[in-house]
Amino acid sequence: MTLPERPAMRVVSGIQPTGGLHLGNLLGAILRWVRMQDEAQCLFFLADLHSLSEYIDPEVRRSNLRDMAAALIASGIDPERSILFNQARIPAHAELCWLLNGTARIGWLNRMTQFKDKSGKNREGASVALFDYPVLQAADVLLYRATHVPIGEDQKQHLELARDIALKFNTDYDTDLFVAPEPFIGGGTAARVMSLRDGRSKMSKSDPSDQSRIALTDSDDAIAQKIRKARTDPEPLPTDPAELAGRAEATNLVGIFAALTGETVEQVLARFAGQGFGAFKPALADAIIATVAPIRGRLEQLRGDESALDAYLESGAERARALGAPTLDKAYRIVGLSR
Repeated sequence: MTLPERPAMRVVSGIQPTGGLHLGNLLGAILRWVRMQDEAQCLFFLADLHSLSEYIDPEVRRSNLRDMAAALIASGIDPERSILFNQARIPAHAELCWLLNGTARIGWLNRMTQFKDKSGKNREGASVALFDYPVLQAADVLLYRATHVPIGEDQKQHLELARDIALKFNTDYDTDLFVAPEPFIGGGTAARVMSLRDGRSKMSKSDPSDQSRIALTDSDDAIAQKIRKARTDPEPLPTDPAELAGRAEATNLVGIFAALTGETVEQVLARFAGQGFGAFKPALADAIIATVAPIRGRLEQLRGDESALDAYLESGAERARALGAPTLDKAYRIVGLSR
């Protein structure tokens, strides 16, 4: 097979198919993906192979996969413009991961802070999949010869590992097969959304308090109520963003408002300076509802048509297979496993 011509910019990014999507997921990643579609050729995948790093009931995994696909499409990911698929439909991800395991080094993986954080004190009880997670991530990207990967602060190490693997493989086998991907800085700024109950902790579906997050399925009334009860402080909003220092909850709510409206924090504060949260919270609730309500409606429609969701994912998988097959075929030949 001949490797297809590589575009000037090809972006690959994945997300684990977990249930309970919330405002943090939307503002932190999904809407950035939506904007990326105008800037590059995009492949977006649901990382169901990565989800094997911990036990999940098979039926829950299947349900989460469709829910995530529905949420992405409802939020603006266009399966016609972008390539949307789930990993498990493309065995090449797992195959290339195994080939790259011969290039990756134990010492490299031992330095991955995410494994240390997630395994905690039970390192010996963690799955091999959790330890090898970064190599599969490298395969996810290198298979498609991606030029760029959008990353958050917690993924910088993994992108550097993917680059190290690509460069070492190319050097070891005297080839230019793999592209060392760069961080993608387009798609606008990804907001860091914190808990409504604790401005120092990220908004998370694992938080025991439902009041800590805005779910994409929350009703308008539920959203308004959660914002009304969101933790704040008694001080009015300042004019200068520097005066938000030490006010974690206020910083979080102002940041959410800015992300939703496309304004800067300075512009938001200029509108509400000197006012208390009694005035700010209703405006924030309205801004959240204006964004979430149409997504919620579309999400409910998509959830009711599982066959359509499966068709979207299979169509995307067909396109991804065609794009990745030449890379895997050449990798097999380079290492001497095929002619």
